[in-house]
Amino acid sequence: MKQAVFEGACTAIITPFCADGIDYPALDRQLDYQLRSGIKAVVVAGTTGENATLEIHEHAQLVDFSIRKCKDKIKVIVGVGGNNTASCLKKARNAAACGADAVLMTPPYYNKTSHEGLIKHFFTVADGADIPLILYNVPSRTSIGIDADAYRRLAKHPNINGVKEASGNFSLIGKILSEMGDSLNVWSGNDDNTVAMMSMGAKGVISVLSNIIPLEVSEICDLCLSGDFRAAQLLYSKYDSLCEALFIDVNPIPVKCAMAMMGLDRGNLRLPLTELSPAKRERLKQELNKLALIQ
Repeated sequence: MKQAVFEGACTAIITPFCADGIDYPALDRQLDYQLRSGIKAVVVAGTTGENATLEIHEHAQLVDFSIRKCKDKIKVIVGVGGNNTASCLKKARNAAACGADAVLMTPPYYNKTSHEGLIKHFFTVADGADIPLILYNVPSRTSIGIDADAYRRLAKHPNINGVKEASGNFSLIGKILSEMGDSLNVWSGNDDNTVAMMSMGAKGVISVLSNIIPLEVSEICDLCLSGDFRAAQLLYSKYDSLCEALFIDVNPIPVKCAMAMMGLDRGNLRLPLTELSPAKRERLKQELNKLALIQ
């Protein structure tokens, strides 16, 4: 059985950008917020961190800063996904050299690749970087997904620790857990799937919602890990409408907007992402007001 990189709640943390790069004082405050809220891990430079807009040197600096801040406190997982396998490998090696606990990697987008190419894409990084690899199945963004046959082959690699499953395909998720549960850890990649997936055997969630309510997302996961799924679902249901509102536009546009409304230093968005429309802002504001997260 492969030991999970983490169990419980992990925040896919935003990257606060400023005019000339990354706002590191703001990132420091964001990480402090996570550190005091029971979060077990953070993903830096993931989708929510606008990984696709980071320059190579920015990615390296972001990784180094985050690891130095969080080392020996919580786990740090580094997003290295992309459509250039060689570039993914370089980022994974840098993450390992900096002391990251794992890397997170999507299938290649745009060039897409064949089934065999998909396997080789992951195996190249798993073979070439001395760090645990977490797969990230998110076909809504990459246009291709990881199917059961691919999972069976990937699960056999000793350096592939698990998968962030964001396909929403519970038939596939059930198959992974029943057939490969000892060789492939599973985490929910969608906040609204967390309780259901953990009741099936998933180890936790890699969350967008926990950027704004990390304590509550941690509690939901802790209840699941203790086997109290009813209490976990009741707690999650309080935030269900907010979770929906965080995906009324492309992530991380809404969560960054919510953070600004809450007075959390979220920095700028980078093009091609743009701010929420007034109508969507109002809906998000209403959900935050209902929960007394803003006044």
